[in-house]
Amino acid sequence: MLKSYHTPNLLEAGLDEVGRGCLAGPVVAAAVILPPDYHHPILTDSKQLSHRQRDKLQVDIRRDAVAWAIAEVSPADIDKINILKASFLAMHRATDALTVRPEHLLVDGNRFTPYPMVPHTCIVKGDSLYLSIAAASVLAKTYRDELMAQLGQTYPAYGWGQNVGYPTAIHRAAIREYGTTPYHRLSFRLLRE
Repeated sequence: MLKSYHTPNLLEAGLDEVGRGCLAGPVVAAAVILPPDYHHPILTDSKQLSHRQRDKLQVDIRRDAVAWAIAEVSPADIDKINILKASFLAMHRATDALTVRPEHLLVDGNRFTPYPMVPHTCIVKGDSLYLSIAAASVLAKTYRDELMAQLGQTYPAYGWGQNVGYPTAIHRAAIREYGTTPYHRLSFRLLRE
């Protein structure tokens, strides 16, 4: 059973990102503030859910959340600052975009660049422990998957509708045959292998 809040009596935003290991597309983060007593019967880490469950959940989360926001960092910026910093930047941008200022941030993972004047707690596998982080994982994943499916219509050879930019055999074979697109992360070592 996932927990509602890590720090009772503080307005907490859960933060998660998706797309760090991809060869193409932006890294995307979401920030979600849920009501303190929130419960959803199937909300958990987005990786444990089916496509259909995530699609249903993202509608429910957007409707029920106190506030939510999604942000991205482009492949060009990932190449400039590196993927770890880009992940933190996406989380900062998502926090910036919230319509309600959180009093505490719950961050999925073991590292984070502090956000100005809002304390944070990093939680490894937080998306399987806290509802707000799980909700952020669902919003980030559904947003990014849809974006990559749309980009895949322009670049069908790379299989982004299925692999969403991850280094699958089809994706890597297409890079070898057709080269890279403006959406590829040129700094990633796998692009040069």
